[in-house]
Amino acid sequence: MSDEKQNLPAVPAEHDNQVVLAEPIPDPGVEPHELRITDIDPKAADRVERQVATMFGLAGVLALGSCVAYFAIPRDSILEFGPLTGNANNLVIGLCLGLSLFLIGAGAIQWAKKLMVDTEVAEDRHDAHSTPQQKTEIMEAFQQGAAESGFGRRKLIRRSLIGAMGLLGLPAIVLLRDLGPLPGRKLYDTIWAKGIRVVNDVTLRPIKPSDLVVGQLVNAAPANLAPMQEESGVEYQNAKAKAAVIVVRIAPNEIRTPAGRENWGIDGILCYSKICTHVGCPISLYEQTTHHVLCPCHQSTFDLADGAKVIFGPAARPLPQLPLAVDAEGYLVAQSGFTEPVGPSFWERG
Repeated sequence: MSDEKQNLPAVPAEHDNQVVLAEPIPDPGVEPHELRITDIDPKAADRVERQVATMFGLAGVLALGSCVAYFAIPRDSILEFGPLTGNANNLVIGLCLGLSLFLIGAGAIQWAKKLMVDTEVAEDRHDAHSTPQQKTEIMEAFQQGAAESGFGRRKLIRRSLIGAMGLLGLPAIVLLRDLGPLPGRKLYDTIWAKGIRVVNDVTLRPIKPSDLVVGQLVNAAPANLAPMQEESGVEYQNAKAKAAVIVVRIAPNEIRTPAGRENWGIDGILCYSKICTHVGCPISLYEQTTHHVLCPCHQSTFDLADGAKVIFGPAARPLPQLPLAVDAEGYLVAQSGFTEPVGPSFWERG
């Protein structure tokens, strides 16, 4: 028996227990190619080209229309369709963008079906790794495909598509406005100011140096935060998020004070922003032996005994430090507000 027969699959016979070998299914091959009307009639090809260019052109107009609608239609205007109502601004922008994307897709399909070469090609499977010769053949096939697509030859389609795709990017730029106003100077300022007492963020009791022992860390807040709670919930939460601090007491001989901050602590008591400089997570996981505080979100680690500099993790800046003093009654107070923005780093921070 030949090797070819030995490799054929075995199937049971219909009327007895004998096993026979099945013949392989013959390869039907590639069906003969049929020419389209656009392959025969140049006028038909030009007509399809104009159709595709019209779709791309309308897509660009609709993309511009979405930008116009964003500014021209009032945000509070309402459209009513019987029992259905909707925001006119959002509806028109959505329709314009949706139709623009649809027309680009429809034009691309019409272009591929009617104008691009549609000859079927079959090739044998080969190893995933390409030889230099195969790479050359791939590049030649790519260049041939680019030529057969007509992208370089059909200028009307090329220009209209490039225009539509370019204009489609404008709504994305315009809609960036809805991400909200830029922070401006808001991240530079907190409600900390000269003379503001440091209070426990739970009991709201003012803190004296004698209340802290070496190795202790306390979550704290400014004393002027509590009155804001009754005035405005939003303003209160924003102020609290930026003003939250941690107060730690370290043996003075273990502190490496950065230049210019010699008088920012009180007998080893230091105060830092509680907001991680990576993405703004609150931190307070403290290891008193090493004086390291860890952010639970992405494991940024800061050395509180060395100006809260970053010793591990993705954070790029030390925790901002709040300069401390003691008032006439012996309570911890701020010498001033923070001298740098609190929270995560951003491009305007410098």
